[in-house]
Amino acid sequence: MSTSTNERLDFILGRRSIRVYAPGEVDETVVTKLLEAAMAAPSAMTKDPWRFVVVRDKQTLAKLATLHPGAAMLSSAAMAIVACGDLDAAFERQISYLLQDCAAAIENLLLAAHAQGLGACWVGIHPGEPLIKRVKELLSLPASFVPVAVISLGRPGEEPPPRTRFNADYVRNEKW
Repeated sequence: MSTSTNERLDFILGRRSIRVYAPGEVDETVVTKLLEAAMAAPSAMTKDPWRFVVVRDKQTLAKLATLHPGAAMLSSAAMAIVACGDLDAAFERQISYLLQDCAAAIENLLLAAHAQGLGACWVGIHPGEPLIKRVKELLSLPASFVPVAVISLGRPGEEPPPRTRFNADYVRNEKW
């Protein structure tokens, strides 16, 4: 690889939550690449409990936007991917493993979107029980599915600068 370590780290630091979208669609081949990256994430005992619902319908995006106070950007996004976990597939049927597995997949998806020049924003759904129920109903999810987050996607309409949120006060060596 010809990319330096600093360039790779700068790429990670350059990934930001995008809440403003420019017009334009996301090609299906790009969506497949995003999902391939998501499913390349580590998973407890390789159970891969993640399940994804790709949402392009503008009415469904608008409904999702109204369900969550932090999801207004969904109404202007080209699409969204709802990341769910299937509790029946999770290691030992444990919600904690399901959430960790889905979180790793979501971060991979966000980095893949950034690599494709797309904007994306992670909007949490779990653990809000009323929100989980409304999303399950809207998307006709099976009973064993837990919607973890919705990721808005589209052509970025803003360019926040790269940043780090490193704080040395949050780190100790060997013991706290």
